[in-house]
Amino acid sequence: MMKIKCTLITIAFFTVFSAFSQTNLSNYKYVIVPNRFDFLKKKDQYQLNSLAKFLFEKHGFNAFLEGEDYPEDLKRNRCLALRSNVSAESGMFKTKLKIELMDCNDQIIYTSPMGESREKEYEKAYNIALRQAFEELGKLNYAYVSNENVSSLTSTSSTSQQLDVKNEVSEEIQELKAEIENLKKAKEIAKVEEKSDESPVVSKPNNREVSPELSKVITQPVNKKDSSDVLYAQPITNGFQLVDSSPKVVYKISKTGIDNVFLVEGKSALVYKRGNNWVIEYYVEDTMKTEALNIKF
Repeated sequence: MMKIKCTLITIAFFTVFSAFSQTNLSNYKYVIVPNRFDFLKKKDQYQLNSLAKFLFEKHGFNAFLEGEDYPEDLKRNRCLALRSNVSAESGMFKTKLKIELMDCNDQIIYTSPMGESREKEYEKAYNIALRQAFEELGKLNYAYVSNENVSSLTSTSSTSQQLDVKNEVSEEIQELKAEIENLKKAKEIAKVEEKSDESPVVSKPNNREVSPELSKVITQPVNKKDSSDVLYAQPITNGFQLVDSSPKVVYKISKTGIDNVFLVEGKSALVYKRGNNWVIEYYVEDTMKTEALNIKF
């Protein structure tokens, strides 16, 4: 009787785990396969990377080798794709491979059971072990489900996350309110300067002196970054997350009451539009630093 209970519990566990994995995977439209796995010395050695791409597609995934021409929606939003990896645990008599799938924040979404082979030749052993590792992935019956079709459970979870984000951001907004007001005044003063042909001394509208802090904001030089460092803006609650081509989340920015001015979550920093360019401003000790950002919305 005890054995039957244990068996039923085990079956129930794997059923729930399988359903959970399937739901997670269904939220992602693409899979990116690297050109070389870490345990191999060459790109596509033993044609293992090409085999992985083929097996992903066989089980319903839309897979691309790293560096291929990606679809437009994937170019705009790298978080639509999972990054795949295959790791090896080879012993004296067995070759073992497992598959890992990670999201754009490097969080592991899925790990397969080990595929095994006793073949002595690496090419045969890797081929057999990889195909075996893919067998469990195939049983999940993957099918992409867009955000518009997620379940009410996901919607409830999303609402909870939104409330958490709001609570975190509100505290930072309170801390940076003074900086936003200073920035707003500084931008107004900068507009007056642009219209004037006089010397580049900060003007004093309404006969009021300009504080040293506002002068720093206006005259702070911008450190230009490499034009290839493109950050893709992806909408989140109350703002955007800025993702590089890895893809990796570099900044999370929250909207303020001022157009084109954002708070940077986790930092005492602002992102705003200066002319036709986006910049980020932050303090290093008592010195304000300004850097240009190449943001694609």
